Amino acid sequence: MKLRLYLLACGLSLVPAAGRAQTCVAGFAGPYPCSGVNLSAHVPLDRIGGGIVPGINANDIWGWTDPMTGKEYALVGRSNGTAFVDVSVPEQPIYVGNLPPHGANSTWRDIKVYGDHALVVSEAAGHGMQVFDLTQLRNVESPPVTFAETAHYANFGDAHNIAVNEATGYAYAVGTGTCGGGLHMLSVQDPLNPGFAGCAGASTHDTQCVLYAGPDVDHAGKEICFNSAGATDTLDIVDVTNKAAPVVLASTGYAGAGFAHQGWLSEDHNYFLLGDELDESIFGHNTRTYIWDVSDLDLPVVIGTYTATTPAIDHNQYVRGGYLYQANYRAGLRILSLADVAAGNLSEVAVFDVHPANDAVGFNGAWSVYPYFASGTVVVSSIEEGLFVLRPRDCSLSDPACVFVDGFESGDVSAWSTVVP
Repeated sequence: MKLRLYLLACGLSLVPAAGRAQTCVAGFAGPYPCSGVNLSAHVPLDRIGGGIVPGINANDIWGWTDPMTGKEYALVGRSNGTAFVDVSVPEQPIYVGNLPPHGANSTWRDIKVYGDHALVVSEAAGHGMQVFDLTQLRNVESPPVTFAETAHYANFGDAHNIAVNEATGYAYAVGTGTCGGGLHMLSVQDPLNPGFAGCAGASTHDTQCVLYAGPDVDHAGKEICFNSAGATDTLDIVDVTNKAAPVVLASTGYAGAGFAHQGWLSEDHNYFLLGDELDESIFGHNTRTYIWDVSDLDLPVVIGTYTATTPAIDHNQYVRGGYLYQANYRAGLRILSLADVAAGNLSEVAVFDVHPANDAVGFNGAWSVYPYFASGTVVVSSIEEGLFVLRPRDCSLSDPACVFVDGFESGDVSAWSTVVP
């Protein structure tokens, strides 16, 4: 243990061979600091199409489950394209293939899924939105292969991000050169023929759009977008039910803002958890999450903040059940309980740090996380290190040191310590 800590302090790598599973024991899974999360596999960037070319990094990540086969796939963005990785056997991920970018490389790529199609945007000029038929992943005989985009949407060039409301079949591109940087709305109900549907809101960095099912009866059943507006450091709530006449319900600032980056709703739509990407570096405090009560969509209010034990910058976060899964750059994956969110409190219950060298302020490490696989597998993209396939531990295994993550099957504990050649 002392040798490991010394090497980490010196910034030396102890990364195990690709594919090696590691149980979280005494605070480490191999070289990675952890608590309550086991490592199923680590696939370095150069093994999923990243190469070793300077300037090539991983970025966004999303997931798709094949409804026919039940196989689970990680969709990993890179500067130079999108990697598709079969993680159905978490200890033995398979790099199925690569979708090259539509044009130039870019540090920023974002991926979401509607049905059986991936929607991919990038900040590269002229990239537009790539549409990729994910069912092609079923029949690859000799992976990895190079794929071609199935369709392309060109009504915008660059975009920072894209969101999808699978309940309505609409996608929302943000940070484009259109719509004043607000929501560029498009129908993807026929994903091979996406169509422009309108503009909404002011300049937006990221968004989540839902069919509203929260306590505000005035807006029940409407399609509502929750925009993290970095340009104005506000939470903007927009009714986009009528795409021809969207309505801004609220545009609300908050104390301590640096850059309103991204956030996610609790599943009951009562609360919105917001991450600010620059407040740590500007104000010098530890990782901070802003807890909004959005039970009145016209009057959202911050009811508390959660400050972590590390100074790392927070990036992307998503809610599954009663837990918030955060990708906090150098501090890696952090899982927070929402059990006391009504009182403005969050609590950390599990950790997997993909950047062992340090948890300092910096744009390295975990870019994003996808926690929605039915199997309980959680995948994290690391800017420098590629793909991490993880497994939060489940208290149904009667392990007194574990943490409970609801909705997960207990799985086969023996697989967590299996070493794959």
